[in-house]
Amino acid sequence: MSDSHTTRTRICFDHVVQRFRVIRERPDTLREAFAHLFRSRTDYYNFEALQGVSFDIRDGEVVGVIGRNGSGKSTILKIIAGVYRPSSGIVRISGKVAALIELGAGFHPDLTGRENIVLNGLLLGLSRRTMQGLEEQILNFAELGEFIDSPIKQYSSGMFMRLGFAIATEVDPDILLMDEILAVGDAAFQQKCSARIDDFRQRGKTIVFVSHDLSAIRQLCHRVLLVHNGVLLGDGPTDQIVGRYEELLHHPEESVIRG
Repeated sequence: MSDSHTTRTRICFDHVVQRFRVIRERPDTLREAFAHLFRSRTDYYNFEALQGVSFDIRDGEVVGVIGRNGSGKSTILKIIAGVYRPSSGIVRISGKVAALIELGAGFHPDLTGRENIVLNGLLLGLSRRTMQGLEEQILNFAELGEFIDSPIKQYSSGMFMRLGFAIATEVDPDILLMDEILAVGDAAFQQKCSARIDDFRQRGKTIVFVSHDLSAIRQLCHRVLLVHNGVLLGDGPTDQIVGRYEELLHHPEESVIRG
């Protein structure tokens, strides 16, 4: 998987498996817990959220990731973000990553919005001085007013969204990860987000976007990955793969067999 002379590979997954241990049942009473001591059967099983997934995403690509709930989409984003370490396989990431994968992720509820700007920067590997230099731009974009000096546990989901998006995009990442995050916030703020994403696209940034909103996928993405039950079922042009997903929704058995 070598780079071309004009673009580099920003994200590489090579036969990646992500395995989780799932508890089958938990004892509800002391008597049940005692009884479990004498049972030979295992009370957990291994669940493979990703099963040998391979793909490359190159510099400047805007890639959508689609699939049903529980298919492994968010797991892919969390591996790219470094939240999960894959159980097996190889992952290579080149460049600075900023992630909007969960509301409130990377924030401390007892700190103010202003303090969390610095905290988020430190988590991204940036210095306190760098984040303080970016603070004014972040505040202008987020438009939180006096709430910026309130503990963020008092924030609404829309306020989390404003601050998180402002930080993630002002730190000028090479790779921006988004998981349904644009669904939060009012219409005016969504327009600001869209304008900033367009700017990222024009500047050749790499964007990975997980969403159930197929119209947003069609609008934003050059290419789409279709994930189903932890398997990469499709990888190709947006219209082709979205059409494949729509077939999967209506005729799941036929689409999986054909894949």
